[in-house]
Order: sequence, then structure tokens, then C-alpha cells
Amino acid sequence: MRVGLYPGTFDPITLGHIDIIRRAAALVDKLVIGVAINRDKGPLFPLEERVAMIEAECAKLSEETGTEIVAHPFENLLIDCAHEVGAQIIVRGLRAVADFEYEFQMVGMNRALDASVETVFLMADARRQAIASKLVKEIARLGGDVSPFVTPLVNDALKDKFGR
Repeated sequence: MRVGLYPGTFDPITLGHIDIIRRAAALVDKLVIGVAINRDKGPLFPLEERVAMIEAECAKLSEETGTEIVAHPFENLLIDCAHEVGAQIIVRGLRAVADFEYEFQMVGMNRALDASVETVFLMADARRQAIASKLVKEIARLGGDVSPFVTPLVNDALKDKFGR
């Protein structure tokens, strides 16, 4: 069984993330969405809410693709998380050259820790390249319309967070 791990903070999950998940699901038998517990980033949504949003969105994708997709919170090294879930592949989405530079360093470190776990890069769909969770949160905080960037479920959650 080919198991892939798509890690991120997903604060919140966006249409860009969902695009990568859908495409990654075609490459593996099981896709684990690694939800990073990163206290340094100070997420807007607590872990439980991020996991719930991911599970709701991925249930639809799992049905569509026929691939098992599960959320898995983690707070350890990415390579250790890959071992925990039995992943042979780490999936990363790239939006721009700046993403590649950071990801290139991460791949090097992960390969030094365990060369048997491959990293696969998927380019963001051209229509989704500008979407970043950080920007989505900022637009929502300032009262802007984020519906082009997130699902209705996430849009409602953002409105609730910012009292709109």
C-alpha cells in the first residue's frame, strides 16, 4: 500500500490545499493529512477545529477519488510523523520559486534523516497559486470576501472567528 503524507498547518484549509490533496490522492492508496501543531505560529483555529474542517472537506474528496484520506495531528519531526503513519512519500505543494527554495532545504534535511522517504512536489494549479492561508485570514479579518479562496464551510468558520 502506497501511503502519502501531506503536512501543513492548514490554518485554515484553502482551495489551494484541496487542489493538492485531490491530485495527491491519485498517486497513493492512502493519504494522511499531517496537521502540524505549531505553537510558534499562533494559529487562528485551534487544532480540533482545523482537524474537523479537514475531515469534513476530505470526506468528500475521499468519496470522489476512492482514496482513503485521513487527518493526523503531529508535533514531532516530519520524518518521524512519516514513520508513524507508514508514509513512503511526503507530498508538498509549490506555489512559487520562494516555496521551492525553502522546500529544497527541507528535502535535504529529511533525506539526511531517512533517505527511504521520498518527497514529491506538486505545482499549485495556476488559478490557486496566490492562495495562502495567511493572506486568507488577513482578508477575512479586514472584512473582505474570501469565498473565492475557501470552501463555504471554511468561509463560515472565518466569519464566525471575526464576528461577521
